[in-house]
Amino acid sequence: MTVSDFPAGNKISLPEHWLGKPYYSLDAYFKQTFSQKIYKISLDAGLTCPNRDGTLGRGGCIFCSSGGSGDFAAPLLDRASIRESLEKGKSLFRCKQTGSRFMAYFQAFTNTYGPVSYLEEIFRSALDLKEIIGISIATRPDCLPGEVLSLLGRLKNEYPDKLIWIELGLQTIHENTARFIRRGYELPCFEKAVCSLTALDIPVIVHLILGLPGESPADMYASVSYLNTLPVSGVKLQLLHILKDTDLAALYEKDPASICVFPERDDYLAVLIRCLMLLSPDIVIHRVTGDGNRSLLIAPSWSLDKRGVLNALHKQMKEQNAFQGALY
Repeated sequence: MTVSDFPAGNKISLPEHWLGKPYYSLDAYFKQTFSQKIYKISLDAGLTCPNRDGTLGRGGCIFCSSGGSGDFAAPLLDRASIRESLEKGKSLFRCKQTGSRFMAYFQAFTNTYGPVSYLEEIFRSALDLKEIIGISIATRPDCLPGEVLSLLGRLKNEYPDKLIWIELGLQTIHENTARFIRRGYELPCFEKAVCSLTALDIPVIVHLILGLPGESPADMYASVSYLNTLPVSGVKLQLLHILKDTDLAALYEKDPASICVFPERDDYLAVLIRCLMLLSPDIVIHRVTGDGNRSLLIAPSWSLDKRGVLNALHKQMKEQNAFQGALY
């Protein structure tokens, strides 16, 4: 089955809770659940990563910036400054119409890789705030030891009215690519982490990168389809950004054509649309492109126009009568 199998004249009726989009967006999930728009406030808890501190390596993944994927995250000044950091994060939305509630997103580096006492302190500090509807914790599947899982289970039970999510950076299911990007763990490790978190009734959001060097569209579709076999609640489909001062940038300088897989916006949208069509309609789409730091981004430059990318995506999906789950 292909996009062309859905004739333009036969308009598909989309689920009402998708709020008019051709996929189940995070925005729709929040509005359905909390009756208002919820913004995630990114935080930098001052942690590091086993791929940087020498445990696995020193350079991190080849695409990772010095900010550990948290270039827009507000730093915690000290262990007691969670409210101040959240206020700083809120200021980034001063030009937008926001509601009265937010989600705390521990984004930079690996946010279960540290002393459990410190992790408990910062997670509880956020969960205790009335305006915070929950926490989302970005981490690696190989950084969820028993004591961290026990902590997450306790928090889940003690804060039943708050969301506790774990975001796992999978990026790809293909081991050759995983070695190339220096991910540092194999697929069974990821699967074990998903099972452990599911047993605690903690939702898992998976990060996939579209456009990793050496991967064909079929490889990307395989990674997306793989998620349908697991109890995954959400997915972030991240366009590969080539950022300054990364090992990926050095490779790009030598051979741009082999590194930048999507030099044009429509090349990316064609793959992205099929990825969305392959995904289960029950999986919440947390991201479809990503926010590249303008001061760091080398390529693809077209991704800086995020609004234009989203408008083009929605327009093309409408024209093609394409929607999430059409090929599921």
